[in-house]
Amino acid sequence: MKKLLLFLVLTGSAIFANAQWQQTSCPSGNAIICLAVSGSNIFAGTNGNGVYLSIDNGTTWNPVNSGLTNTDVRALAVKGTDIYAGTYGNGMFVSANNGTSWTAVNTGLSIDNIVFISVIGGTIFVGTDNSGSLLFLSSDNGSSWSSVSTGVNFFTSLTSSGSDIFAGTYGGTVSLSTNNGSNWSNASTGITATIVRAIAACGTNIIAGSDNGVFLSSNNGTTWNAIDSTAFYISVAEFAVSDTNIFAGSYGGKVFLSSNCGATWADVSTGIVSSNVRSLTIAATTIFAGTWDNGVWKRQMSEFATAGIDEININGHFTIYPNPATNNLTIESLQQATIEITNIQGQTILLQPIQQGKTDIDISGLAKGIYVLRLNSNGKTAVTRIVRE
Repeated sequence: MKKLLLFLVLTGSAIFANAQWQQTSCPSGNAIICLAVSGSNIFAGTNGNGVYLSIDNGTTWNPVNSGLTNTDVRALAVKGTDIYAGTYGNGMFVSANNGTSWTAVNTGLSIDNIVFISVIGGTIFVGTDNSGSLLFLSSDNGSSWSSVSTGVNFFTSLTSSGSDIFAGTYGGTVSLSTNNGSNWSNASTGITATIVRAIAACGTNIIAGSDNGVFLSSNNGTTWNAIDSTAFYISVAEFAVSDTNIFAGSYGGKVFLSSNCGATWADVSTGIVSSNVRSLTIAATTIFAGTWDNGVWKRQMSEFATAGIDEININGHFTIYPNPATNNLTIESLQQATIEITNIQGQTILLQPIQQGKTDIDISGLAKGIYVLRLNSNGKTAVTRIVRE
């Protein structure tokens, strides 16, 4: 029987321990700006040494720059079997042979400084940082490009939710397009930031990473709420999403994880030595982090599967068991408290007071999955995850 022992903190969260990130051999002399995965191949773009490729899950890396006339690579993306690289100064390149050779694809692309690439459905979007029309799209695999940034300048990132496209901007806003980028409207109510660098979709949530932490919208961008976490005191640079898990890389050299589509977060940076985590990608069972000053790091996804369940720091105020649970959850408490259980969308499923001693909670009516449990007592909160099997 698995038990959780929790202690109260000002804004509690699970502590992930006994596992850590490992540095790979990818050269760290230049910043790792972007990462991408194509099958078993992992690509890393740098700000001066072009593109590196690993075919052995990050154990070894080799440069793959034939035909790449600019080695300042700011963006990478995969569409089918093609790899796209955006450079800062020479526009877009594509490789159809896993980086063995690259070909320029810039017809109609009037601006050469590429800062991101997003593949949404069958369309490739690229953003630049020059003045003027800064978003371009290609519906023919990069053979031709057209400008679609009507009304908005300085995009930083894109994501999609259904038929809607959301864009982060250098102005600290989020823009929404319902017609594949042809027109945009402001969808930023509640966001207080000067730059939104990263944006992602998870379930029914849209998550925006900014220089003022993380903001979450559960109503398709109509309104946003700041995530109450002191973890995000430093700017968020990048997201990577896998099912209900969202990883966030920060300009403080940290990686954070939310296992409930952005509702709560925990620091999972143990082992990384860097001042700036600029890029993240997930390759099958491994997550990779590209840093500004110390190459590429990796960690097994399995290490996060039970993090926050079996590996909680203990101090004896509350005991919660079993976890995972099937029908009943038992809480042993040394003090009165209020228990709240929310789903991955942040909706409250259960809210009730508990007394000192033992309390049994019936969870047989919950759907199988991961939930967030909060214990509030004397103005303080402890937060962890529970699993209903």
